[in-house]
Amino acid sequence: MAATASLICSETVSRVSSVLNREVKQFGKKYMFDKNEETCWNSDQGSTQWLTLEFPQAVRASQIRVQFQGGFASRKCTVQGCRKGEDLSQVAEFYPEDTNSLQSFALQEAPLSDKLKINFENSTDFFGRIIVYQLDVLGERF
Repeated sequence: MAATASLICSETVSRVSSVLNREVKQFGKKYMFDKNEETCWNSDQGSTQWLTLEFPQAVRASQIRVQFQGGFASRKCTVQGCRKGEDLSQVAEFYPEDTNSLQSFALQEAPLSDKLKINFENSTDFFGRIIVYQLDVLGERF
């Protein structure tokens, strides 16, 4: 069995539901992955925000790590996955705390996937905004 490592690499394609005021240079998705605690992805307002990750090869995710800004966290996250050309199906759900600390959530028996989608539901912010300082997906590449 291979060691569990970050699945996000330079070839991983990410997309997000929105960026606050379209200020990509200040609040863009890349800031979730830059390992800088001063930068973040800040979504615009709306009910369910989301992030998709398309990997250059099949992966089996085993853990998601996420750091929200307190007051702008997701109360419920659902994870969907699929292989190329297939429809997304539910993989897991987890319930983060409304805190600034880095949180880790194990994914039990996630299927092989080329694409993952994380839905950030029930924001603790009245307007539905989500702020993420760090996000990582750990697992194995195949």
